[in-house]
Amino acid sequence: MVKSPRIIFLGTPDFAVPALEALVLDSYDVAAVVTAPDQPAGRGLQFQSSPVKKFAIAHHIPVLQPEKLKNEEFLSQLAASKADLFIVVAFRMLPEAVWKMPPLGTFNLHASLLPQYRGAAPIHHAIMNGETETGLTTFFLRQEIDTGEIIFQEKMAIGPEETTGELHDRMKIAGAGLVLKTVKAIAEGKLLTRDQNSMADPSAPLKPAPKIFREDCQIDWSHSTVSIYNKVRGLCPYPAASTVLISPSGDKFPLKIYRTRISENNSLPVPGNLITDRKQFILINTSDGGLFLEEVQLAGKRRMGKEEFLRGFHLDSDWKVG
Repeated sequence: MVKSPRIIFLGTPDFAVPALEALVLDSYDVAAVVTAPDQPAGRGLQFQSSPVKKFAIAHHIPVLQPEKLKNEEFLSQLAASKADLFIVVAFRMLPEAVWKMPPLGTFNLHASLLPQYRGAAPIHHAIMNGETETGLTTFFLRQEIDTGEIIFQEKMAIGPEETTGELHDRMKIAGAGLVLKTVKAIAEGKLLTRDQNSMADPSAPLKPAPKIFREDCQIDWSHSTVSIYNKVRGLCPYPAASTVLISPSGDKFPLKIYRTRISENNSLPVPGNLITDRKQFILINTSDGGLFLEEVQLAGKRRMGKEEFLRGFHLDSDWKVG
């Protein structure tokens, strides 16, 4: 039993920061942070540090930024830290040489109720699939991604209008608490892990959560109203659902859609037809109804509400989407 384990924290984006902050505030010994190398970003392509690196530097925690996780120098640095436990929150897949190193193991925080939604985008896919409940899982790593023994789980409801960005922000706070709970249980030797195979429901097929690509964001207006509504929520704010506005002359204008509202009128819609009063509403027909566009963004422009968009873009009901 190790009362206060020495920890290496591995993470990169904003989602990981609350968990790292919770460890620091609880006075755990974070020997080092492992995060992604600085990346060029913005119009000037200036190199930017990850949110985890910025937090670590502000709290005087050593930072490691390996290009390759099997690099011998990096592995030597990890070994020299003499850490008891590795914690992974929103980081890339680890080689066995890394996750097997610490004597107390390596655990990961995942944003779903495993074994459901294994993969890189569990929050996106849960909302896109219209789930009303999801959750968080801590589990010990093993070679196959997101398959290790489960330590703790915490259920979370998904609101009917909630977007991926909003759920992400709730989850990162709840996840910090679950990470602390997991570290305490490991340190005290009070663990009763569960095998994921024993938890799978044979009557409920496993739903994957693979990485989302640009082609996954395109809206097919021949689909149902609810499925498109959930797709928009699930892809908001990033990478955002997309369509193309097509003028009567055939000019095309790519459009990102961040928020929609379901139309109550379901009378014989023609999918892809667009109806607007040019001032207050934009309605697009689906296979079984329609969606009002509430928040959109033209290529090269900023995100804006429908009324502001209509003031600056001369849209009419003889336009279509595709």
